[in-house]
Amino acid sequence: MPVFGCRRVARIVSSAEASVLNCADIGFFALSVLLDRFGLRIECVTDGEVIPGSWFGDREAGLIGDRLYLRADTPVHSALHEACHWICMDDERRAALHTDAGGDEPEECATCYLQLLLAAYLPGFGFERALADMDAWGYSFRLGSARAWFNEDAADARDWLLRHGLIDSAGQVLWQVRREPVNPVRPTDAAV
Repeated sequence: MPVFGCRRVARIVSSAEASVLNCADIGFFALSVLLDRFGLRIECVTDGEVIPGSWFGDREAGLIGDRLYLRADTPVHSALHEACHWICMDDERRAALHTDAGGDEPEECATCYLQLLLAAYLPGFGFERALADMDAWGYSFRLGSARAWFNEDAADARDWLLRHGLIDSAGQVLWQVRREPVNPVRPTDAAV
């Protein structure tokens, strides 16, 4: 069984969490414009209310169908992470989505990678801040940090996104969602 270099895990509350950027800090409009390009809609939840479809609970983003649920205190990295789960899943899973994005370890790594790519398109957030916030929140990377993982250990995640038509060979976002499951048999496998 392969060992993957990234994992989003339930976290222990820490003082570092106070340093992450929340949706209120950048505004919902920028997120809405970004995610609308994929067909994902944002639903704002009143402060203090439970966020529908939130896998981790508390103030983390939630997913139900084609809706991303956010509160003002939802961390931007959480909004992007859940949005990227939605982008990376196939049509069948997307149509039945309620809270649990599912997927496997390679898809989870691809989700983290895409999350970092999309961060660059959010004014007031960006790639560098996304790296710092992922580390502060407690994302787990085999090499110890989001930056080290992205720079040295994320080739499998990048390849997954390329194979599923979400980025091009130059690593640029293609602004589309994954449509169909990809045949797991590679051309080189069939020749053996």
